[in-house]
Amino acid sequence: MRDTGTPDPGTSLAETLSDWYAEAQRDLPWRRPGTGAWQVLVSEVMLQQTPVARVVPAYDAWLARWPTPAALAADPSGEAVRMWGRLGYPRRALRLHAAAVVVVEQHGGELPRTVEGLLGLPGVGDYTARAVAAFAFRQRVPVVDTNVRRVVARAVEGLADAAVTKRDLVLVQALLPAGDEAAATASIALMELGALVCTARAPRCPVCPVQATCAWTAAGRPGLVAPVRRPQGYAGTDRQVRGRLLQVLRDTAGPVEAELLAQVWDQGVQRDRALDGLVADGLVDPLPDGRYTLPGTAEPAGRPD
Repeated sequence: MRDTGTPDPGTSLAETLSDWYAEAQRDLPWRRPGTGAWQVLVSEVMLQQTPVARVVPAYDAWLARWPTPAALAADPSGEAVRMWGRLGYPRRALRLHAAAVVVVEQHGGELPRTVEGLLGLPGVGDYTARAVAAFAFRQRVPVVDTNVRRVVARAVEGLADAAVTKRDLVLVQALLPAGDEAAATASIALMELGALVCTARAPRCPVCPVQATCAWTAAGRPGLVAPVRRPQGYAGTDRQVRGRLLQVLRDTAGPVEAELLAQVWDQGVQRDRALDGLVADGLVDPLPDGRYTLPGTAEPAGRPD
C-alpha cells in the first residue's frame, strides 16, 4: 500500500479516505458492480464475528444456491443451517431464512429500501440495516462498527479506541459528505481503513492516509484507558460441543439417532446441555421416535393403510 502523503488541509477526513479507498480497497464479491441488496445482506450477516477469508467461499456457495430471498424461503430453514457449515453462530442462518420469508411474504421478494423497513426483518439489527441502506442502496446513513469507531476515536478524538454506542451515529454522520453516493463511499472507506491500516493491535500509521492530521498521532498515541476484554476461548466450551453436534446433523441426509450424537462428546451432562440449547434455539428438531434432525428437514410420516 502506498504512502498517500500529506492531505490538503482543506480536504475533509471523508474525502481523503474516499480517495484512498479508490486505490486500496479489497476486491470482495459483495462490493462488485451489480451486487444487490440481498447479496449485501447475506454478506453482512455472515461477516458478524467471522473473518473475511472464511466468509468469501461460504458467501459464494450460499448465493449460488439461493440467489434471491424467494429461493431461500422456498427451502426448509434446516437447509440454511446445513449450508452455514462451520461459519459459527448458526442462529444467523435461521435469521437469514426468516428474513427471506418475510421479504417474500410482505415485500414482494425485494428488500425494503429504508433503515426502518430493514429493521422490520427478523434478525436485522441497527448496524445491519444501516449497512444495507448505505452499501446496497447508497444512502447517507452512518454505519458504525468497531472498525469505524476505532478510526474516528483515533483520527478525530485522539483516543486509542472506544466502545460503540448509539451516540456514535451522530458523530459519524457529521463526518459524512452531503451527497448520498459520496457518503456511502466514505462509510465503507472508514470501515476499510480500520480493517486494513488502523487496526486494533498493530496500526500501520506510516502508510495511513490521514496520519498527518490524526489526533491520536498528534497526542503521542496514548494507550487504552481501560483494558480490552478478551473473547472467551473455544476449546471445551458448550459452543464447541454444539458445533460438533450440528456437524453430525449437517453431514447426515436424514434424522440422526441419539446414540450417534452421544459419540461426539464424552461428557454427557455438557453434551445434553448443548443439545438442549440447540433445540431451544430452533437449530435442531427432536422427533417423537427419539431421533434428531435439522429444522423442517424430516420426511413427513406416511399415512396408515
